[in-house]
Amino acid sequence: MSSLSAVATKGLGDPALAELVVIRASQLNHCAFCLDMHLTIARQYGVSERKLGLLAAWEEAEDLFDERERAALALTEAVTVLTECLVPDEVYETAAQHFGDAELAHLVGLIVAINNWNRVMVSRRIPPGGYTP
Repeated sequence: MSSLSAVATKGLGDPALAELVVIRASQLNHCAFCLDMHLTIARQYGVSERKLGLLAAWEEAEDLFDERERAALALTEAVTVLTECLVPDEVYETAAQHFGDAELAHLVGLIVAINNWNRVMVSRRIPPGGYTP
């Protein structure tokens, strides 16, 4: 999972966007450890406190997130809550408009990886605060 996370993040080419994706998935999965870790990393990449604070309501904060970020976040939510339905065609098609084939594959890989990490950390009851850069 570490290798998949690293390759997917690198292949996406925008570490700040990658952090927004993993934070949003971690919010949905209630993973305190991953939230604590990735909020720290996002700040290191210069993601603003305002953007981090409004990430859970990104759809309503239209002026704050650009179209590429919004497409990535929509796909993140669709893949993360896959048990509710399939990934809607419109969500996937919008992401495909903003990401080339390779980038889209890396984005999906990143979403899959963080969902796996969230499940491991939540099921093992790993508390926040253990991450050191």
